[in-house]
Amino acid sequence: MERVSMRKIREVLRLKFELGMTERQIAKSIQVSRSTIADYVRRFTQSGIAWPLPGDLSDTRLETRLFPPKPALPDALRPLPDWALIHRELRKKGVTLFLLWQEHKACHPDGFRYSWFCNHYRAWAGKLDAVMRQEHLAGEKCFVDYAGQTMPVTDRHTGEIRQAQIFVGVMGASNYTYCEATWSQSLPDWIGSHIRMLAHFGAVPEVLVPDNLKSGVTRACRYEPDLNPSYLELAKHYGIAVVPARARKPRDKAKVEGGVLIVERWILACLRNRAFFSLVELNVAISELLTRLNQRPFKKLPGCRQELFRTQDVPAMRPLPAQPYAFAEWKKARVNVDYHIEVAQRLYSVPYALIGKQLDVRYTQQTVEIMHRGERIASHARLHGKGGRYATQAEHMPEKHRAMAAFTPERIERWAASIGPSTAQLIAALMAQRRHPQQAFRAALGIIRMGKLYGNARLEAACRRAYAMKAIGYKSIESILKRRLDEAPLPTDVQPTLPLIHANLRGADYYH
Repeated sequence: MERVSMRKIREVLRLKFELGMTERQIAKSIQVSRSTIADYVRRFTQSGIAWPLPGDLSDTRLETRLFPPKPALPDALRPLPDWALIHRELRKKGVTLFLLWQEHKACHPDGFRYSWFCNHYRAWAGKLDAVMRQEHLAGEKCFVDYAGQTMPVTDRHTGEIRQAQIFVGVMGASNYTYCEATWSQSLPDWIGSHIRMLAHFGAVPEVLVPDNLKSGVTRACRYEPDLNPSYLELAKHYGIAVVPARARKPRDKAKVEGGVLIVERWILACLRNRAFFSLVELNVAISELLTRLNQRPFKKLPGCRQELFRTQDVPAMRPLPAQPYAFAEWKKARVNVDYHIEVAQRLYSVPYALIGKQLDVRYTQQTVEIMHRGERIASHARLHGKGGRYATQAEHMPEKHRAMAAFTPERIERWAASIGPSTAQLIAALMAQRRHPQQAFRAALGIIRMGKLYGNARLEAACRRAYAMKAIGYKSIESILKRRLDEAPLPTDVQPTLPLIHANLRGADYYH
């Protein structure tokens, strides 16, 4: 309903009762809606004032007669909102204080005005703990970090004490807490803790907020931090956004720091005098106290963490995927001249055309996947154990080795022969040990290049000693040169007796 000045109201009354104009005509004359004109005429009729208006009737008195104030209701009799309910409702998406005030006003027309509602809610919320006072939407954010305190675990057989790390995750809206012990803060433990935490939740939040831990964030930056590739892959698997806390912004992670403090007080402090002999035993004890913590009633809010998590967070969270994330590590590797890349001291082949290129490698306990510009170009079964350092696929090799003319067995043997016959003999024996000579290129080139560091004469003597002792390998030559054993005479019982050419060595004709 429009509200105009008293001057216009007097004009409405004059046009109506003195000139006899219709409400439609009056509305057109003074540019006010017809419903407003009708309301003013009705109020004047009900006021009992006669026309013409008395000369001593001021605008203030006329306004009071036309718009009498509602009888004031004492504050003590007005219904107070349930501030705890208001606080919980605010955590839901799209819910605002104005909407909640409107709903309260609809139920209690005599309730307080919006400004009073807002001021008194903020005063009530200000009395809560800081960790509870932050506004977080239900099911939106999960804050993760490690506690500063560790827990000792004693080896039952040796008595050795190891310090277990404590991983903590806290849901933003409900403060529902998860924690567990791991041996380290390394990437496998960091990823494993996330997998187990989400399985414990039984649902997936929208956002993960980690601290700038190296396992989660490879390069800390306030505006654009770089995530660890494995952590990013986990986020994609579960459909979670990762938003690391900003560097030097403690309020970004206040929730998890409060959660860490609670875990240290209510769990770790309770276990301080207990001895644990395995990580499993420690985690069982943590799990029991964690259940008690999540079921402990709030002091200033109704309910507990577990109840709020079940009633608020879970309905707003997404279901878990059908399969949990399978941990995989990533690294960058450059292709060597033998068209192999190194992963955990094992060598895996790639197409020879990629020699010299830097590739992305994703490896699990079972497989090694090699990517170039986002496209997988090779896949191998992961090598384990002491035997078999090479995984070579025939299709990765150049046809008849022509494309590798710059590095052929003949050229490497000629290069070794230019240093001395013992060097040539050892390099030939080294390549004869491999199923494919190219698998020995890396070690052979490394041995030959030692001549630049130690001199060709010393390298020749070292190869003579290594061949005589049947220690044919890069590390053997390196050890001999570092310890200057090449300058010592060979014992008479290990003098070389094998000829330079024998059945187990390939000659130059083998490669034609």
